[in-house]
Amino acid sequence: MLRAVPIRWRILSIAALNSAVVVVLVAMIWNGVQVLGSAWEDVRQVRESDTILARLESETGHLQNLIHRYITQPSPELFEEISHLHETVLGTLTTRASTDPMLSGSVQQLEHVTERFLGGFSELRDLQATISNTYEDEVLTPARDMAGLYSIIEGATGHRDALIWPSLGKSREAFTAMLVAANAYYLSLATASAEEARRNTETIEQTIPVMSDLADNDLQRMALQRLNARAVALRQGLAKLSEQLTTRTELLRDAIDASQAEASSTIDELSVKMRQREQKAQETFDRTLADISRKVLSIAVIFLGIIITAGVLIALSVRLPLQQIMTAMQAITSGDYNRRVQGTDAKDEVGAMARAVEVFRENAIAKRTTEDELRASKEKAESALLELNAAQQNLIDAERLAALGGLVAGVAHEVNNPIGISLTVASSFARRAEMFETELNSGTGLRRSQLEEFVKTSRDAAQQLVGNLHRAGELIQSFKQVAVDRSHAERRQFSLGEATDQIIASLRPALKKASIALSVEVPEGLMIDGYPGAYGQILTNLFLNAANHAFADGRSGAITISARPRGSDDVEIIFADNGAGMTPDVQRQAFDPFFTTRRNEGGTGLGLHIVYNLVTQQLGGRMMLDSRLGQGTTFRIIIPRVAKGGPATQDPANNGTPQWPNRTMSST
Repeated sequence: MLRAVPIRWRILSIAALNSAVVVVLVAMIWNGVQVLGSAWEDVRQVRESDTILARLESETGHLQNLIHRYITQPSPELFEEISHLHETVLGTLTTRASTDPMLSGSVQQLEHVTERFLGGFSELRDLQATISNTYEDEVLTPARDMAGLYSIIEGATGHRDALIWPSLGKSREAFTAMLVAANAYYLSLATASAEEARRNTETIEQTIPVMSDLADNDLQRMALQRLNARAVALRQGLAKLSEQLTTRTELLRDAIDASQAEASSTIDELSVKMRQREQKAQETFDRTLADISRKVLSIAVIFLGIIITAGVLIALSVRLPLQQIMTAMQAITSGDYNRRVQGTDAKDEVGAMARAVEVFRENAIAKRTTEDELRASKEKAESALLELNAAQQNLIDAERLAALGGLVAGVAHEVNNPIGISLTVASSFARRAEMFETELNSGTGLRRSQLEEFVKTSRDAAQQLVGNLHRAGELIQSFKQVAVDRSHAERRQFSLGEATDQIIASLRPALKKASIALSVEVPEGLMIDGYPGAYGQILTNLFLNAANHAFADGRSGAITISARPRGSDDVEIIFADNGAGMTPDVQRQAFDPFFTTRRNEGGTGLGLHIVYNLVTQQLGGRMMLDSRLGQGTTFRIIIPRVAKGGPATQDPANNGTPQWPNRTMSST
């Protein structure tokens, strides 16, 4: 019965059931969201109010600390900061707390506390100014006068043995101690310092009558009278200063600290109210959320049962016919074309699929017949391709070794020159030694000039022999290293500069023949973990390609080889010449195998093809070509410091023949 209904209508029925569930759930959730939104708004408002209270408490506490600091260390900067903070507190109360319905009832009380802060601070500033004046006028001024009087008395005393001198020293010490204690009391309000200042003042007053009895001139007596008067004034000034400091302490405690305590108490009371309201809103929020969850779960379970039942029935009406089609398709893919597809007479979409699979089975039968015919043709083509790949590989191997063989004659010629010179020098030195031996054995005596001449000749011959043999050794070692690297594709760490110098040394004979100036700019210490043989083959092929094409017919020119680090992982090598250059058509085919512009003159077309494959496959890098006709050619090679490739890989499907790309892209 379900197969008579199209699949799209069956699926739409499930969608309709799901839509009904969604509509019911959305209605319930929307109703609950309204309640949750109101509860959450209360919670949010409580938290914002709590934030304002915390800010007010922090600002009032900071204001209290600034006032305490100003009392001990008054400065215009502190006064300005206190005024600014006071305005900030009032601004917070006016702009934020007054508009907050939860705090509006307590704003007036908080503003009153803040004004008490400022009023008390004004009183403290006035009292502080009075204290400063008292300290300056009634303590420091008498103290300065007393210091001058002590100096007068000491000047009027004729000698240290005078009777007045011990009492004068004691009084002077008491004066110094009193001055230190008075300063300490003024700065720190230490009770011990105040007591010490009072005690030393009494000592001064007690020593003045003794010094008056021991005075031996009128100047001393007059100075002592004035000293006594200034000591009394100092004692009175200290007493007055002590009273004013005590008043300041009480004012600071009653007007500032008490206001801060009252503000903190008010804020704490408000915080308690906030917590209670937040707890109530949270309970409403939790209760509403639990109610919504319970209703949603009940409706979801009911509709889920209906949807699962309908879904199972609809799924079976689709799944069973699809399994029949899958069985038929598996039979077709396994080669069993004799099994017919079931359900081709059904009217729904699955029936249409069954009819399509049946057509596919019939087409597969026809295709198998055609494939059998094509398989025989393919085997013949693959056999011909293997033979062609083998021939191509033989040509590539021959071309890769041809450059090394061509260097042998040139290197032999280069080595022959220093060895020939060394042989000539050695022969001449042997004849000169025989002549010297004859003169030595003649019995006629040997002159000093003859001995010096023989020593000079021997030294010159030795220097020439060492120099030429060293040159021959360098050439042989360089060629030996290049030959070993070329004939053994072994991976090792090598210096790019040293390897380049060795390769260039093996190319010197060709440079002389072609009249090519070579410039090498490779930094020292640039290490590569790779294949020096492949690197040598690359430079040799690029050089021979330039000599044969860029500087054809003996044309002179210049080649530049440079290298530089490229980031931390790569090295860039640039091989550039100022030769004939390439046309765009030649550039597009430059790396293709067997492409050459000098085929009639013996070119094989494999030089740049081998270079490209060594760079991209064995060294794991990339290569770009830039050339303009008549303006030279530049090859940019970027290789990793640690080679990512290996020796030419082989594909087992090609019987060991290396896979070279048939087409490459080059930069123009």
